[in-house]
Amino acid sequence: MRISHLSLLACLLVSGQTLALSTDSQQPVYIDSNSQQLDMKSNRVTFLGNVKLKQGSININADKLIVIRNEATGKIQDIQGFGQLATFSQLTDEGKTLYGEAEQLYYKMANDELIMIDKAMLAQDDSEIRGKKIRYKISLQKLIADSDGDGRVSTVLQPQTIQQK
Repeated sequence: MRISHLSLLACLLVSGQTLALSTDSQQPVYIDSNSQQLDMKSNRVTFLGNVKLKQGSININADKLIVIRNEATGKIQDIQGFGQLATFSQLTDEGKTLYGEAEQLYYKMANDELIMIDKAMLAQDDSEIRGKKIRYKISLQKLIADSDGDGRVSTVLQPQTIQQK
């Protein structure tokens, strides 16, 4: 499996100290869907059909979304999105938009990590990276992109982003 480890995401997608909007985690979570199923024993809620999640500047759109809460604290610990292409977007403190899409999205709120699998793409400022799997540690600005063995990890860097360095 071909692996591209990019410990300085600033070289690829973001400029300067771009971090996710710092107030997002303190905002309420709003979810709209065609239906929902609650399993109180496992602390899971499954939302089905044209699901739209919003928390501050975070937006997730998916065909199916599973929200898992921590049993002890009641806080949301994981959000799992599935679809033809489930999408994730979030503003940074600098007002830039981080956008991702994949068939499977795993947003691990407690770890501040976004994992995208199958047809994964992460973009900002017209620059993007594509691969089979992308793991992005948001607060640390670290990214690992993997291919599917025969495929490749593909990166596009726009000239204006490079010149700002």
